[in-house]
Amino acid sequence: MFDFIRDHKKIMQILLIILIFPSFVLFGIDGYKRFQSKGDVVATVNGVDITKEEWEQSHKNEVTRMRASMPNMDMAMFDSPAMKYGVLERMVQTRVLESSAKKLNLKVSDQRVALAISGIEGLAGIKKPDGSLDIEKYKQLLASQGMTPDTFENRMRGEVAMRQVVNGVTQSGVTFPAQIDVALDSFYQQREIQIAIFSASDFLAQAKPSDEDVNKFFAVHKNEYQSAESADIEYVVLSLDAIEKNISINDADLKAYFEQNQASLTAKEERRASHILINASSSASDADKQKAREKAQSLLDAIKKNPSSFAEVAKKNSQDPGSAVKGGDLGFFARGAMVKPFEDAAYALKKDEISGLVQSDFGFHIIQLTDIKSAATSDFNQLRPVLEKELKNQQARKQFAEMAEQFSNLVYEQSDSFKPVVGKLKLDIQTAQNVTKEVKSDPKLPWTNANLLKSLFSADSIKNLRNTEAIETGPNQLVAARITKHFPAKQIPLEEIKPMIVQAVLVQKALELAKENGKSKLDDWKKAPEKAELQSPLVLSREQNLNLPSNLVDEAMRASTAKLPILIGVDLGSRGYGIVKVNKVLENNTQAKSTQLRERFVKSWATAENLAYYAYLKELLKASIKEPAPPDNRNTK
Repeated sequence: MFDFIRDHKKIMQILLIILIFPSFVLFGIDGYKRFQSKGDVVATVNGVDITKEEWEQSHKNEVTRMRASMPNMDMAMFDSPAMKYGVLERMVQTRVLESSAKKLNLKVSDQRVALAISGIEGLAGIKKPDGSLDIEKYKQLLASQGMTPDTFENRMRGEVAMRQVVNGVTQSGVTFPAQIDVALDSFYQQREIQIAIFSASDFLAQAKPSDEDVNKFFAVHKNEYQSAESADIEYVVLSLDAIEKNISINDADLKAYFEQNQASLTAKEERRASHILINASSSASDADKQKAREKAQSLLDAIKKNPSSFAEVAKKNSQDPGSAVKGGDLGFFARGAMVKPFEDAAYALKKDEISGLVQSDFGFHIIQLTDIKSAATSDFNQLRPVLEKELKNQQARKQFAEMAEQFSNLVYEQSDSFKPVVGKLKLDIQTAQNVTKEVKSDPKLPWTNANLLKSLFSADSIKNLRNTEAIETGPNQLVAARITKHFPAKQIPLEEIKPMIVQAVLVQKALELAKENGKSKLDDWKKAPEKAELQSPLVLSREQNLNLPSNLVDEAMRASTAKLPILIGVDLGSRGYGIVKVNKVLENNTQAKSTQLRERFVKSWATAENLAYYAYLKELLKASIKEPAPPDNRNTK
């Protein structure tokens, strides 16, 4: 938290969220165009198409920016079908709100933009005592993301305009106390119930499938029993690792690199310190600052009497949660890693010495210097392996950037063979047999990438045995593949899978018996309630559903309370048949009356109205997503 980079990690992350994953605005669509996907329309808003190439490039830009800004983060999470589909949804959302803002002729003044930027909580750390932004730090922060203030401010202007589209709905939402009571009471209301479940497993012994049953089942379901479509393929890989392995560095280049970078390679003096922080931000009132100073001074006085108590005092009193648990320990740091007042004080101390009060923008520090690591002169022979690795990586990255465009062009322009790309770039043709559409995502097998498999098993690829486009399957890795032999899905004969079919029919007939038995019992028990064979009473609510089938819970909680107890039959689908007896309604849960819960309901209601208005705008602008959603994202359209 102490120098510009270390101090502003949180700000950087917040800024990244604003720039990369904003609520409304999505940028970075233009740029590199993919050949094979050119012209494919994946969504339309107000008569304007979003193409597959725009979508893929936007997703690629997001992943690239996140990788550059957070190199330690696992980028695989951003390359999933669900995350990629989320990019498309945000693109549609942006277009809808942009078009709506234009139709409403919404304008945003410079003052509104400035107000929006000043309201970004994460930028508080680069504000001056008077509350204004430190312009130099502001520019530095934006420059680290490849932007100028004008670029960022124009983007913020667009976002503010789009927020205005939905602000009218968000800020005008009205919920009445009676309405809240009804909703919360229905969710938290508790009922005493008893149940009986009739499962297929209970009737397996009675179910006896005949050969006719088996033949009929197979005739209806035979399309479900087919061998998987597969192919033998060949593929080529252009990767940074492969390029780096073929690079050799001579001594002259290595020594020149060492001399050019000797200053940065020399280990600087580092110091290790512990501190106790009493918070008092630069924007705090004079009274609060004085109160913080007095508290810090009392702690300093106690430590001077007993210096060995520093760690214990830090654990109990320091308001820097990251270091307090470690007795105030901040680890080793070099010059430039801390805010200047802290750094100056730490570098003025001798080992084991304790400072006086040190004031920074964060408050008042008490510092104890615990260790000193002296500067070390760099040695060429000692650093040789590191230097060689760095120089190889630099050259490999440069070559990869040059070769990537050639690779993409060659596999596309001469799509009936890999010989041109192999001959030009000195790559190897690799092969794989019995490849299916199933996504395995094994980094050691580049062809298992979901995007590559989708392209590989496309109609054109199968029919014409053409190369796929160059697809990024990992950081600095492009792969193209082609089918050499295709094996369509085939019907599996009944004789080969008859035991499996018999088992499926057995379960089906047992399920039918379970439901028939359940319905029969329901009729009997309604006539003679005292004969009902039900489980012990349970307390059920929509909040605490006891992991019962959702439709059974719905029926139990929806049942009229005018005449209790009541017996209800519920078809549980593949789980059989259920009978639920609602005995009584219990006293209303007081949790439904809590102020916090009621406030959450009001916010949720506003969100629901906001989403409903957005759905209306989508319909008005004829916005549609043509690309099918991945399985884990089916309900988002």
